[in-house]
Amino acid sequence: MSKPLVDRIDHFVLTVASIEATSAFYQKALGLQTVTFAGGRTALSFGEQKINLHQQGAEFVPHARTIAPGSGDFCLTTTVPLDRIIAHLGAAGVVIEQGPVPKTGARARLTSVYFRDPDGNLVEVSNETAPADG
Repeated sequence: MSKPLVDRIDHFVLTVASIEATSAFYQKALGLQTVTFAGGRTALSFGEQKINLHQQGAEFVPHARTIAPGSGDFCLTTTVPLDRIIAHLGAAGVVIEQGPVPKTGARARLTSVYFRDPDGNLVEVSNETAPADG
C-alpha cells in the first residue's frame, strides 16, 4: 500500500441545535475555547484542531448530504489522567455513559470514557496507554 495522501485531521463539523448551548457545554466539560472566524462562524478550538459548528437550519455550504444534530461519534485524546477527566466531568454534571474501558485508537491502545453532548453526539475521551497492535 502506498503512503496516505493526507497527514492529519484539521477540523470536523457538527450540526447542532444551539451553537450557544454546544459551546457552553464543551467549554465547561472539556475546556475547549469558542472562537469566531470567517465572518461570524463558530468553532471549538483545542491544540491545533477545531470543531466547526453549523447551526441546524442555517448550515454553511457545502455540507454533508444528510445533516442532523446528534449524528456525531468521535474520539478526543488527552494527556490529562483519565481519573481527573472523570472527576471534572462529574463536577460539570456530565454523565459518563461508559468507561473507563480499553479501546484501540489510530496510533495507540486507549483507555476511554464516553458521554453525550447536548445534541446526543457520542464523545469519547481517551488516554493513550500503549502502542497500537500491528
